[in-house]
Amino acid sequence: MAKKSAKNQPVFDYRTIKSFEDACAKENIDPTALPDVSMIPEEFRKPIINAYKLYIIFKAINNGWRPDWSKSSQWKYYPWYRVLSSGFGFSLSDCNFGRAAASVGSRLCTDTSEKAEYIAEQFQDEYKEFFLYSE
Repeated sequence: MAKKSAKNQPVFDYRTIKSFEDACAKENIDPTALPDVSMIPEEFRKPIINAYKLYIIFKAINNGWRPDWSKSSQWKYYPWYRVLSSGFGFSLSDCNFGRAAASVGSRLCTDTSEKAEYIAEQFQDEYKEFFLYSE
């Protein structure tokens, strides 16, 4: 039996989102309707498509939570990767609070480190295509 919230509603388990398609199903988005990037240079097309995919994934996993950047007391977590000579890997889940600088897109954060770690591990391929140059 699913856990219930204080309002007697089933509690959403973010771990049910295992793919971009799962995220699209939750958000009622057609996963085949990707942004038209035909006017963009070839080398930037995959990163833009994968940024779009990550936005949808974060939206689905956040389940209605939205970062409030005017509220420094609200913790915001995001995956932090390292690119090493041996490859690409998740390093840690970080938190940003009340700084003016941003090292990730403002939509690519969560309200818990557990969610950020899950996204980092589960969606590593999308991050690779977003961050790293590939042909």
